[in-house]
Amino acid sequence: MTLHVSETVREKLGYRHGVNIKEIYECFNNRLKGLLEDTREKNKTNPPTMWFIANTDSDRMLKIVFIEMNDGSMVLKTAYEPNEKEVTIYERYA
Repeated sequence: MTLHVSETVREKLGYRHGVNIKEIYECFNNRLKGLLEDTREKNKTNPPTMWFIANTDSDRMLKIVFIEMNDGSMVLKTAYEPNEKEVTIYERYA
């Protein structure tokens, strides 16, 4: 899997969310349920913005938000610990 992470996103992950790239790969590998599309108008992209919630190897729950490109690579938009509402939505619809 090829994951593209801009320097801006990489910096935000570190200082704002305390997430490192290794944890993101772990979540992709540990995902147990499907993907959801972010259909909110302000977040719409083409290809669509997708997200899921999974645990890292150390059992830290993260929400991973990304765009899957036509070549199969992923562009990371963000990753952070989800709130209760996000977990509920994911559990219900994924």
